[in-house]
Amino acid sequence: MTDGSSNGGALDGAVVAVAGAGGPAGRATLTRLAEAGAVVVGADHDPARLAEAVDAARYAHGGATVVGDTVDLLDLASAKEWAGRIEKEYGRVDGVVHLVGGWRGSASFAETDLADWDLLEKLLIRTVQHTSLAFHDALARSDHGRFVLISAAGASAPTAGNAAYAASKAAAEAWTLALADAFRKEGGDDGPTSAAAILVVKALVHDAMRAERPNAKFAGFTDVTDLAEAVVGVWSRPAAEVNGNRLWLTEKP
Repeated sequence: MTDGSSNGGALDGAVVAVAGAGGPAGRATLTRLAEAGAVVVGADHDPARLAEAVDAARYAHGGATVVGDTVDLLDLASAKEWAGRIEKEYGRVDGVVHLVGGWRGSASFAETDLADWDLLEKLLIRTVQHTSLAFHDALARSDHGRFVLISAAGASAPTAGNAAYAASKAAAEAWTLALADAFRKEGGDDGPTSAAAILVVKALVHDAMRAERPNAKFAGFTDVTDLAEAVVGVWSRPAAEVNGNRLWLTEKP
């Protein structure tokens, strides 16, 4: 792996897993990681959507190794099997990018439907728990391992109608910060070689959204291509600098 630049080749030789790779953010991230020279292994619960994202990344960067696995990240054993399979096939794991998302909200706090919490707890918390536990050992073995969580500004400033969503995101952040503390402790006096970091957005936007709502401003939103660039950039900074930190891609609330 080369150092410093976020230009193509910055991740030469790195092996990066992307959870939730089938959506627009996943597609952009697969493509940018491939451009940077990484071996990229995406996972999604939707095989058709995942195949499209993998094919798009391969097409954009001929010769890049981009593969997809259909994995049930709600099952810890499946997540561990996925992590083990990647390390066995490629010899290492240098990164996990967690893009599994979902949103539910209500018109007011009093109208919150706790069924929303039941869903979001699985999508936004349980998948983080499973991927972090499954990949911890491999990331710790890497000399530049990174666990990257994509979070939302709402976790720091919950609104009345977003109680379940904000609480789920906040819990995922707390879990990721605990992983960061593990990397810090395991690094000892020399400091961590691996890091867990949180990229915080207000919301994401992509070309299809703009086409559907041509008059919308999407103020403060982060384009999925900019998110992908920020993901790659996490590797260009020392582990100690990003470990346990929220890296804001939008204004702090």
